[in-house]
Amino acid sequence: MNELRFVRLGFGDDAVEYQEAWDEQRRVHAARFADEIPDTCLLLEHPPVYTAGRRTDPSERPLDGTPVVDVDRGGKITWHGPGQLVGYPIQKLPRPVDVVAHVRRLEEALIRTAADFGLETTRVEGRSGVWVLGEPQQAAAQRPRPGGLSLDFDPRLTDEEFDPRLNGPEYAPSNAGQRREDRKLAAIGIRVAKGVTMHGFALNVNPDNTWFDRIVPCGIRDAGVTSLSYELGREITIADVLPVAEKHLREILENADLAPREIERATA
Repeated sequence: MNELRFVRLGFGDDAVEYQEAWDEQRRVHAARFADEIPDTCLLLEHPPVYTAGRRTDPSERPLDGTPVVDVDRGGKITWHGPGQLVGYPIQKLPRPVDVVAHVRRLEEALIRTAADFGLETTRVEGRSGVWVLGEPQQAAAQRPRPGGLSLDFDPRLTDEEFDPRLNGPEYAPSNAGQRREDRKLAAIGIRVAKGVTMHGFALNVNPDNTWFDRIVPCGIRDAGVTSLSYELGREITIADVLPVAEKHLREILENADLAPREIERATA
């Protein structure tokens, strides 16, 4: 068993500025690399902030000049803010590091967390994170869209110049639930340095998801975002979710059978 400790950095009025949390991540990362502390998961809320991973395209950023913090994690642009539980598991992994296995463990812990509140979620092939699945594409295309507009095609998939940031609520990521599309409940973006993980997950509990409408969240144009409160039709709070998320993170991360990534070697 791998010991995992939790540190609750700040929530609500004590939400932690992104740069402050990033500095704390680096401090804890260095201590974990030196074996001065056990695996540690920082849990917190941030004030509203956009952060962009290394693969973010300029066309995915806010059009109005809203500041974006460029970070050293994988993935693309996302938003953090009130009503979102952010977790930064800082864990030492055996080398060669199996990054995909680490991401899958985080996804599993969050899938179990959502299930405890009565929400069924899943993974989507080729897209990290935790998802609520929408209707099949044909059924969704035949149903009236928000505002009464009915489309028999989706320009996001056929027009390379289409920009959902300029097309109002009809294509807003925050309205994906109304459109019955796939929608992301939790985003995951990590970095591994010296065999120790950084960054982590953001679980939408009860945020104002219209913050996502200024960007192309995670670079995905044909899906959207959602929250526990929206999907369940009742108010869920960070305080409700914290002990449940900690329980499942502990179950998954402490009991994981950590193994280095297998490397295939060509035979002579």
